This record gives sequence, structure tokens and C-alpha cells, in this order.
Amino acid sequence: MTPFGAKMRDLRAARGLTQQQQADALGVSKAYISSLETGKRGRPSVPLVDQICAWLGLIWDDAEELKTLAALSHPKPTIDASQASAEAVRLANLMATHIDRLDPESCQRLADQLLVEVKRQV
Repeated sequence: MTPFGAKMRDLRAARGLTQQQQADALGVSKAYISSLETGKRGRPSVPLVDQICAWLGLIWDDAEELKTLAALSHPKPTIDASQASAEAVRLANLMATHIDRLDPESCQRLADQLLVEVKRQV
């Protein structure tokens, strides 16, 4: 599951709407909506995310949150570490090898720490 898929599913369910209703409104198949929710499909296009926001009635911060989650929801991200340090290459490979073993809380802690380090170096 991707962050976008989980959020979209939660928003849709909270409004008592079905995948079929969403698919019909957006002009896509129910299978496509399901695959977005489960992470079997890559991140949706920006225009589709805009349509989803409009269909769900999202504005301002809620719409921006869903758009940000969509951008961070590619289920098979690629890390190009070819120009990075040896330590960065090691980290990229450790993440690729072990990411499926981490529980959600560990992932959140690592992501938070990474963002702190990136902001500190800017």
C-alpha cells in the first residue's frame, strides 16, 4: 500500500463512497482505483489527483496533502547513488534490501530522521 492509496481509501470510505462510484466519476475502472489503493499501480498523474481532490471535495491543505502523498507514492522507487559517497551507496542498498522488514513505526522514525538531516544541511 502507498501513502496516497491509504489516504484516498480512508477519505472515500469516510464519505461512504464506493470504489465503483469513484471509478464512474473519474472515468476509470474500479480495478484501477483498487490498484491505486493497494499500491499495485504507480503514482497517479497530477490531473487525476486534481480530479480525485475535486470529487472528494478537498480544498486547501487537504488537497495539498493528497497531492504530496501522491508524489511520494511510487511503489517501486529508484535510487541513483552513482554520484554519491560510498556511505550513501551502502545506505541505498541497505534500504533496498531490508525495507520490507521494517514496521511502520520504524519507517516513520527513519523518515523523520532523514528529513531532519536534510534540513540541517540546507
